[in-house]
Amino acid sequence: MEWRASHILVKDRATADDILAKIRQGAQFETLAREHSTCPSKSQGGDLGWFGEGKMVPAFESAVKRTSPGALGDVTQTQFGYHVIKCTGRRD
Repeated sequence: MEWRASHILVKDRATADDILAKIRQGAQFETLAREHSTCPSKSQGGDLGWFGEGKMVPAFESAVKRTSPGALGDVTQTQFGYHVIKCTGRRD
C-alpha cells in the first residue's frame, strides 16, 4: 500500500490549529502551505508525493493512514513540529 499526502509543517500547535481552521473555512491548502510551512515541500504546496510503509515517521504515517483521500486529518505532532495533513491518494 502507498499513500500520497500534502502537509503544512509549523513549530507550534496554535499556528497549526489556526491554519487547519482556515482550510476548513475554505482557504486553499496549497496557498497556506506556501505561506506558512517550514518544510521544503512548501514550494510544491506541501505535496510530499507517494510513499510506502515505513518511509515517514510513525506518527505522521499513522495520521495519513487514518485519513480518507481528499480529507484533512487532525493536527499531528512529530519531532519536526506540528503537521496539518491532507491525504491526497491511496493505492495498492
